[in-house]
Order: sequence, then C-alpha cells, then structure tokens
Amino acid sequence: MHNVLAGLAVVLDGLLTFYFWIVVVGALISWVNPDPYNPIVRFLRGVTEPVFRPIRRLLGRWMMVSGIDLSPLVVILLIQFLQYAAVANLREWAAKLN
Repeated sequence: MHNVLAGLAVVLDGLLTFYFWIVVVGALISWVNPDPYNPIVRFLRGVTEPVFRPIRRLLGRWMMVSGIDLSPLVVILLIQFLQYAAVANLREWAAKLN
C-alpha cells in the first residue's frame, strides 16, 4: 500500500504541475490576442475554460480587475493548495505505512 500511495502522490503532483503550466501559458497567450483557430490556442482554451467558467460564475465581477481576468490566478492558488495539502498528505500517509 505504501508504494501505491507514494505513486499516487507523484502522479497527482505531476498532473497538477502540468496543469499549472497550461494555465500560465494560457493566461500569457490571452494577453496577445491569439488566433482563435490556432490548434494550440484551441487546446489551451479547451482545457482551461471548463475550470475558469465556474470560478468566474461563483466570484462574478470580482474576477475582473481593470479588464484583467483573475480566474487563472485563482486556479493557480487552488493548484498550489492541492499540492501542499493533498499531495503532502498522500506522501505522509505513504511514509507512515513504510
């Protein structure tokens, strides 16, 4: 069971880190008015918008400051929280089972 939890922690940490970078790149690209038909732009929007949309809906106009969408910042903070809380707890549980 130790190896399963340790492996799950590694995989979850890797997925969260990968998504963190997708959010960062997507936010940066949105500042330069990208071609909406570009496959990379479509991919980035396809994997980030389903996460951004509920945050925008939940927090409403607080998500826009001077025309800047802050929902990527909220997602980055949530990813950081998950990495420090969930991944760290999985690693601790795995260590206790060792």
